[in-house]
Amino acid sequence: MTLLAPVWLLLLIPVALLALTYVIMAVRSRTAYAVRFTNLDLLDKVAPRRPGWRRHVPAAALLLMFALLVVGFARPTAEVRVPRERATIMVAFDVSASMGATDVAPNRFEAAKQAARQFVEGLPERFNLGLVSFSSAASVAVPPTTDRPAVLAALDRLSMDSGTAIGEAVFSSLEAIAALDAEEERPPAHIVLLSDGSSTTGRTVSAAAAEASARGVPVTTIAYGTPGGTISLSGRDVPVPVDGPALRDLAESAGGGFYEAASGDELQAVYEDIGTSVGYRTERQEVWQWFVGAGLILALIAAVTSMVWFSRLP
Repeated sequence: MTLLAPVWLLLLIPVALLALTYVIMAVRSRTAYAVRFTNLDLLDKVAPRRPGWRRHVPAAALLLMFALLVVGFARPTAEVRVPRERATIMVAFDVSASMGATDVAPNRFEAAKQAARQFVEGLPERFNLGLVSFSSAASVAVPPTTDRPAVLAALDRLSMDSGTAIGEAVFSSLEAIAALDAEEERPPAHIVLLSDGSSTTGRTVSAAAAEASARGVPVTTIAYGTPGGTISLSGRDVPVPVDGPALRDLAESAGGGFYEAASGDELQAVYEDIGTSVGYRTERQEVWQWFVGAGLILALIAAVTSMVWFSRLP
């Protein structure tokens, strides 16, 4: 937290002096009271119900109110998460044959589609959302749109094929974003790419990362699956381990985040986290109203406790 007008904090000096004066007066009053009633038995009979700590509550609340109001006048600011009004999200979905591995129940492909559906349904309705599927090539299944049923229907129609063209998936996503930007003022864009393997065909991942970085479009990647994943091919089990390092390099080069998910539940949690990060932005805002509000609450506490316990205002 930073202060835009810290000079107002000088007013805390008289508040501190006021607090010190109250403490001194309370100590003196207690001493005088004890001297007057040296006989404790007599004191219990004269004042059997002394206010004790309660008599300090209204004063403490009042002093804290003054301190909070002073800080409020100093115009404090803080980093605040605010929802984005508009954004374009491209979901790049790996449909290569390795997604049929059953190390994630019922298999990587079906579990990933289910998690992607929840991600789509959880994004703000005002966001443009597009879908790119990729195997040996990449294609735009749905260009960026606010039509969520169209994206969900396209997810349901996805089918697996051979090959993994991660670089092409990024380029296709960038082209879809550029096509939307040509029609209206450009909103923030983000690519979320899920894959379980290394790129085997098409343009290189490094070239795609460089292009995304040049266009200012972050690429967040999800490495999906386990090292022990296998698929059945021509009657034999073929290992299809997830390639996390390559996807991490893509995300870091393109200014996005990197996630790993080894189960359907983990993937849903990853998508939820990504949805939170792309759906909000962080900006510095003045938060003086927090301190003024807290000060007013303390003033009310001081008034109520003083009226209830002592039948007077502080």
